[in-house]
Amino acid sequence: MAEATKLEKRKEERVIASLPVDLGSTTGVTRDVSVSGVRFETDAHYAVGSPISFAVQLDSPGGKMLLKCRGEIVRVEPRGERVGVAVRIAESTVEAVR
Repeated sequence: MAEATKLEKRKEERVIASLPVDLGSTTGVTRDVSVSGVRFETDAHYAVGSPISFAVQLDSPGGKMLLKCRGEIVRVEPRGERVGVAVRIAESTVEAVR
């Protein structure tokens, strides 16, 4: 029952994707992405409630694109040497990589 409730809270469908994430001082790899959020793994440690800015590299038929996002960390899960971080996206833009 708890699992069903958890799934009902999601507003958008999540897509499993392994994409490079630029976190400024470090990097990570996405695990899943939706219109309103992203979950990634990294070596850096973050705190729930903290603001975060990051960029995700995307491949498109027109070439490489950069999804630049600003949001809030909503979940942090230690995973051995790495950390799983879930972010609620507040603002995003897409730019062509030159």
